[in-house]
Amino acid sequence: MDLGIKNRIALVAASSKGLGKAAALSLANEGVHLAICSRNERSISAAANDIRKATGGKVFPIVGDVSRSEDIERIVNAVLAEYGRIDILVNNAGGPPAGKITSLPDGEWEHGFNLTLMSMLRLTRAVLPLMERQIWGRVISIVSLAAKQPIDDLLISSTLRPGILGLSKVLANQYGRFNITVNTVCPGYILTQRLEDLSRLRSAEKNISMEEYIAESAKSIPLERLGKPEELGDVVAFLASDRAAYINGANIIVDGGQAKGIF
Repeated sequence: MDLGIKNRIALVAASSKGLGKAAALSLANEGVHLAICSRNERSISAAANDIRKATGGKVFPIVGDVSRSEDIERIVNAVLAEYGRIDILVNNAGGPPAGKITSLPDGEWEHGFNLTLMSMLRLTRAVLPLMERQIWGRVISIVSLAAKQPIDDLLISSTLRPGILGLSKVLANQYGRFNITVNTVCPGYILTQRLEDLSRLRSAEKNISMEEYIAESAKSIPLERLGKPEELGDVVAFLASDRAAYINGANIIVDGGQAKGIF
């Protein structure tokens, strides 16, 4: 299926690994020209090389921390200097730490606020006027199942991520008339380094191996397995496409059926 986005320009945040990299790969496979960013120069350069080798696509790596407003401004300006426009924005950021309300100090909450919620707000605010002028745009935010079904030890994430869903819905209402769609995706248990880190922490608390914990987690999923990063990446690519032009203000859960609620 031709998704109709060849030669579009996409900025994919926090894309040196995990779900951000998977989204970037899926977009590159559709002929999208990429700008990818990460805090670590070596990691983002390696990711750019991986994507080029896998897809033959054009990839522009940028070093930047999306939790910092000044870095976001610099990232967006760098993309415009390189490509001249931004058609697709994929919001993404590393997850805040796990913990309990009594073990998470104010500093962790403040960092989580800037990393999780404000990065999405600032990046989106920076690109929307560009998209409005060109009368075309796609804003897709990678959130978390915790935004729909709170997870006890992901307290910061479960508090902040629902705000991304609310903001995205408002922006979808406001910017749809400019042919800009704003959607979110909520991944469940996808086998990434982030999930491995959480599994290691949770398995230690249960006094079992990480492999045992992951196998146990898979039993709670109707498909009885964890997701693959590319399965999330392909959903992002579809939402960025012309084929998804009438999907706006939606939240797509990619979790193998794990979420129990109807809405």
